[in-house]
Amino acid sequence: MPLTRDQIAQRAALELRDGFLVNLGIGMPTLVANHIPAGPDGKPIEVWLQSENGLLGIGPFPTEDRVDADLINAGKQTVTALPGSSFFSSSDSFGMIRGGHIDMCILGAMQLSQDGDIANWMIPGKMVKGMGGAMDLVAGVEKVVVMMEHVSKKGEAKILKECNLPLTGKGVVDMVITDLCVMEFDPQIGRFKVTELAEGVSADEIREKTEAEIVFADELKTVGA
Repeated sequence: MPLTRDQIAQRAALELRDGFLVNLGIGMPTLVANHIPAGPDGKPIEVWLQSENGLLGIGPFPTEDRVDADLINAGKQTVTALPGSSFFSSSDSFGMIRGGHIDMCILGAMQLSQDGDIANWMIPGKMVKGMGGAMDLVAGVEKVVVMMEHVSKKGEAKILKECNLPLTGKGVVDMVITDLCVMEFDPQIGRFKVTELAEGVSADEIREKTEAEIVFADELKTVGA
């Protein structure tokens, strides 16, 4: 059974580590803020979420009584700020990203290639708001994790031999979490390796819905097990 968007976010949140500075892309990745995992003491680990419009310390999405229209993330969604949060200019924010100070970014994508390329900002002929910080993020962040549906609404593969949409970055994706599986890029073979499958999803289904050349780990885990 395919994972829901919330379950994909839960799995992505397991990649967070105590003390990390993390940037969440717009759309599905913002759900990760609601699933910060617990540490050995049972309390949520300390993760500082950064938004390129100038906020470090994003908390969970606000309940109706805590909505502040002036407190938004890069996707213009209202957010909360944790104690100790910092507000700064967009130029300072991009200085953090370009200077290599962000440990991880979690982004959405329209397409990925088997070489780890990502296209996530533009469909030719359609109105778009702009690149945003994606190009800087994939170039300046230590680990790039992608959350996405495995196929398009038309059932077409989104993990391809080669992207046909404008690229955001080349050879930059480290991990992909879809509604069907988890893949990690293996630099030794230059391809994605499937390491986890959603419950009820088979390796044959992944092969059928993936155009890219991929490999499978010897022992496949179940996502969330």
